[in-house]
Amino acid sequence: MQPDPPPLCKAPEEAFVRDHTRLRTVPYLPELRLHQADDPYGLGEHIEDTGLPYWSFAWAGGLALARHVLDVPELVRGRTVLDVAAGSGVAALAAARSGAREVTACEIDPYAAAAIRANAEANGARVTALCADLLDSRPPACDVVLAGDVFYDKALSRRIEPFLRDAAASGALVLVGDPGRRYLPRGAFTALARYDVPVSRTPEASRHRRTTVWQVPAR
Repeated sequence: MQPDPPPLCKAPEEAFVRDHTRLRTVPYLPELRLHQADDPYGLGEHIEDTGLPYWSFAWAGGLALARHVLDVPELVRGRTVLDVAAGSGVAALAAARSGAREVTACEIDPYAAAAIRANAEANGARVTALCADLLDSRPPACDVVLAGDVFYDKALSRRIEPFLRDAAASGALVLVGDPGRRYLPRGAFTALARYDVPVSRTPEASRHRRTTVWQVPAR
């Protein structure tokens, strides 16, 4: 008997996403629109057990990564793409817009998955939202792996770095967007581009963040 495939996100939370956010153009990415919250911290008070709704705004690392994919579409054109720990799905949307053959955005939070579905619909993008924790498994077969702003948390960083390295070792192009988060492995990745990304003061501390797009080397 074949194992059941990972569940696609049916997103019963999608009504919540639509009711508590506004569809707006993304700073630095005029090509895209996202369902964004005016006050992510206040929005988090309406959601149990999920903490800050990181899917309700675009993080600096995701913005830079999406900008890079839009500016250099040949990175993803005609290829299969996985956006891991995708948040709002902004990097996945950029990949779809840039001509990727198949795009999957993976999240463990059902609200984030619902936001990805809503954002994909708003942009007319073909993106599959996958509800699963992939980090303890071998990376699925794909051509490109995108990871925007994933090194802000120690526990997550310890889990996602081996996953990204395994994906690169398997032959995938692995790209990371990071604005200098504390747990980014220093000296381990190759810098491809840098962007001064305009960000909201929530949750960032300033109006712009110098953000780097890194490639995870194959070993």
